[in-house]
Formats: sequence, structure tokens, C-alpha cells
Amino acid sequence: MYPVNSRKSSAYDRVSTMFSPDGRLYQVEYAAKIVEQGTAGAAMVCDKGVLFGADKKVSSKLIMPDSIEKVFKIDDHIGAISSGLVGDARRLVQIARREAQQNKMYYEESVQVEALVKEISSVNQLFTQYAGMRPFGVSFIFGGVDESGKRLFETEPSGALAEYKAIAIGKGKKEAMKVLEKDYKDDMNIEEGIGLLLKALEKGLDEKEQLDINRLDFAFIEPGKKFERVPKQKVKGILGKK
Repeated sequence: MYPVNSRKSSAYDRVSTMFSPDGRLYQVEYAAKIVEQGTAGAAMVCDKGVLFGADKKVSSKLIMPDSIEKVFKIDDHIGAISSGLVGDARRLVQIARREAQQNKMYYEESVQVEALVKEISSVNQLFTQYAGMRPFGVSFIFGGVDESGKRLFETEPSGALAEYKAIAIGKGKKEAMKVLEKDYKDDMNIEEGIGLLLKALEKGLDEKEQLDINRLDFAFIEPGKKFERVPKQKVKGILGKK
């Protein structure tokens, strides 16, 4: 056992399974720091469904913006937004899609949004328990529509999850949440929702930086219909009114 003093305190952040004397898992906290550096994403429950919006970081003008994924289709009725390490996000999305397909094969019905989110959170938590593993450096917003209604969740690297009416992740989360908490209303339509998410995403930008339509990715799910991308022209029109 390591002595509790400042000289040895760094030993507690070497593995994700070792608690510090004050009850902290440093590797999990470091994973959360990675999420805070990711580009912003936000989602909300609208009057007719669940709306997703994200800002994709394009580090070079030579990169094709459409090649960068930020908003993912998990199933016809479920979507997700990631913030953090792209490779980790892709791996968990793969697990989520597999879980959704297996549910259809075994039970001949679509997976419930909450059940899927709890499965992904369990995977996250598992990677905080064993030596030789590191926590996933990514948080997700999962949203969708099922028999229980319109559902929206946030997952964290620790395995924690919570359900929201509107939520933001990534860079500028605190400022974006202030916008959502102030202006969100239960009966907002999709156009009003896009306007609100654009306002929230703008808070995640660096000073003097502006929202770029080529970096924005929006999607929408409503009852009885499949996950679909919101046309850029529609987003552009609303962005121009801001």
C-alpha cells in the first residue's frame, strides 16, 4: 500500500482501479477532462421528437467535413452524439449498434432506448474496474423514441447516466447548459429547437470563432419515422436568422 503523502500521491493515478485517500479515481477524472476538450454537441426533446445537433471539428481545409462523424445513427429509432476520443466513440457505437441488432434477432422487437443506454454505461463502468484497461475517453448523448415516449440520456466515462429534456456535452458545456436551462420549453417545434441548439453550440466556440454550416450536423427522430439528417439548407436558413 502506498503511503499517503504528496511525494507518493501520483501513484494513485497510474491505474483506474486504485482509489485515492479522498475517494477519487484519477484515471476516470482524466477521461472526463478529455471529453471537456471535445467539440460541442447538444440535443433536446421537441414537441414531435428528439433533435440532435453537433459541431464537427475540421482542423484542415483539405479534410472532407462529411468524413468526420459526430452524430451517429444507432438504429432507426435511436441516435447519438459523441464528445471525446473519436476512436473510443466509434468502438462504443459499434457495440451499441450490435446490441440493437441482437435485440431484434432475439426478441423480434426494437431495443428500448433506456435499456441500450444502460448497456453502454455498463461497458463504460467495466473499464474502470480492471487493471490493464483504461476508461473510455468519451461521453455520449443517446436519444430516441420508443413505446415509453421520447427519451434523452447522457453517459459518462465513469458509467454514470442521467435522463434529460435537453443536454449539452463537450467544450463549453457549462455555458451551453445555461442557454438550454434559460430558453428551453417543452413544446418547442423543430425549427425553434434548431435555433436553440445553434445558440448553445455557439457557446462552445473559441473567441472570434463563428458557427460554420459545413461543420454542423443535425438529425431528428420522431415517432413512427426513421432517424434522418436535417438538410443543411434548413439549418443554414435558421443560422442566418440568428
